[in-house]
Amino acid sequence: MDVRKAVIPVAGLGTRFLPATKAIPKEMLTIVDRPTIQYIVEEVVNSGIEQIIFVTSEGKSAIENHFDYNFHLDAVLREKNKTALGKELDMISNLIDIVSVRQKKPLGLGHAIWTARHIVGNEPFMVCLGDDLVLSEVPCARQMLDLYRDVGESIVAVQRVPANRTFQYGIVEGEPNGRERTFKVSRMVEKPAPGTTDSDLAIIGRYILNPEIFEILSKTTPGHGGEIQLTDALLALSKRREMYAYEFVGTRFDAGDKFGYLKAIIAYAMRHNDLGEPFKAYLKEIAQTL
Repeated sequence: MDVRKAVIPVAGLGTRFLPATKAIPKEMLTIVDRPTIQYIVEEVVNSGIEQIIFVTSEGKSAIENHFDYNFHLDAVLREKNKTALGKELDMISNLIDIVSVRQKKPLGLGHAIWTARHIVGNEPFMVCLGDDLVLSEVPCARQMLDLYRDVGESIVAVQRVPANRTFQYGIVEGEPNGRERTFKVSRMVEKPAPGTTDSDLAIIGRYILNPEIFEILSKTTPGHGGEIQLTDALLALSKRREMYAYEFVGTRFDAGDKFGYLKAIIAYAMRHNDLGEPFKAYLKEIAQTL
């Protein structure tokens, strides 16, 4: 069965960006000229996904509004003859079919995904975290979907991290399975204590999941941080059927972290069609003054 739907959890409070995120969802903070969430939506659209399910919470309506049609704004742009801008906004509102569900209590990523169960139904689906950006020639989601068509089982995207940082991530242990950059999962652990794993394969915010995960999540008890951890449910799923880890091609930015967010701005600005070249020249200029 093809993967047609993507769940994007955007219910988090964004406390690492306070006070900026007191009234603005962290997913709406801009990277150059568009909000972070738009890059993720465009990634899944360009990968062939047909529907997005936002898992939201109180105060997140700006995300839904961004992808909606605004009649008043459209009328103002037409009156001022700003046709190109109007077309761009029209494109955003017609990118993809979007629905939303509410996560009423902050019970963790696993719980957030579980709340989308009725809309996803009994079919495989993708999960993209709302503050994980991947800059790549072939969209990360597309790379994973291509692999899914080959293996037909759940996949987690991974990147290698230094040994002294594994405690910050969910870590996958596994063996290469013969396919390029692909590992068969044998064990997963959420934020392992130093010295408890030899693996450097860290899970990042892209997953393709079998719908059986919903039944497992419904029985998963709170783990690290008192939340329902997706990693715990993934480990249980991996014991029932095969699961793969895919070391994607591209550069990942944690846009939910201040330093990661700044790095993303620089990387995306350097690739911008209009701003890229003058921005590179500016970086060279200021580098000489430091």
